Amino acid sequence: MEKTRSLPGLMIPIALMLIGAYFTFVAVQGDYGLFYRIQVEAEIDALYADLGLLRAEADRMAVLTHRLSDNYLDLDLLDEQTRAILGYMRADEIIID
Repeated sequence: MEKTRSLPGLMIPIALMLIGAYFTFVAVQGDYGLFYRIQVEAEIDALYADLGLLRAEADRMAVLTHRLSDNYLDLDLLDEQTRAILGYMRADEIIID
């Protein structure tokens, strides 16, 4: 004699499987799931890279500012900045474009 399950007897295993599938989906795709965490970690890495570039730029600007300060004046840098920003040149120079 073969035992068959009735529809009410299958409801509990099916409901448990659906609930398990839902929680698995949310754990992977949800607002706090694995894919979101990977995306956030990638953004953090990109922002740290940008932070490194910005710190390097700030350090470079600090050095240039110090080299043009009243206490320490680098005449070569001053000449370079004057030429680059204001477009000045000496009378004995020839500029080839």
